[in-house]
Amino acid sequence: MKKMFTLALLMAMTITATAMSYTTAKSEALFLSDKMAYELNLTPAQYEAVYEINLDYLLCIDNRADVFGPWWNRRNADLRYVLSAWQYDKYVSLAHFYRPVSWHHSGWRFGIYARYGHDRFFNHHPGAHATYRGGNNRMADRFYANRIVNKPPRHAGGPGAPHPHGTGSTWRHPGSNGPHPAGATPPPPPGHRRHR
Repeated sequence: MKKMFTLALLMAMTITATAMSYTTAKSEALFLSDKMAYELNLTPAQYEAVYEINLDYLLCIDNRADVFGPWWNRRNADLRYVLSAWQYDKYVSLAHFYRPVSWHHSGWRFGIYARYGHDRFFNHHPGAHATYRGGNNRMADRFYANRIVNKPPRHAGGPGAPHPHGTGSTWRHPGSNGPHPAGATPPPPPGHRRHR
């Protein structure tokens, strides 16, 4: 009996040991949301909500089975309320957003880093970054359905098209120490192809 209890305790410790810390989840949610704001042309209200949704998802994944489990489904359902139809379609088509986390060799891997460097940000932190601690996804199923979020019309530009956050960019021009000039379009990430 004692061996079974010890084995169960060790298994529980192994599972919880893989849970993402709040600090890590907050940092990864910010980086992911910043890139979503850039590529999906999010409005400020959408950026706030997307950050909250991403943080909630990352705080809820404890092990490999959670990566594409119920919390991932909840994230997608919440994003469907927040994003316009064209934004959601684009989101689903981009694996680094749609499937942002994977489990490899007993650790988390974030696909967004294959596309963007660790220190590149295009926007100021959303206000929720300083105040939101998570938990909206544990409330009513339709938390974001009842929230008013302005959505942009379909735009002709792609990533880097001027958007509401352009003046707050912290993107730095290669070879310079200062922020990129407001309103200027940063170069596409490595490997990015322009669509004509």
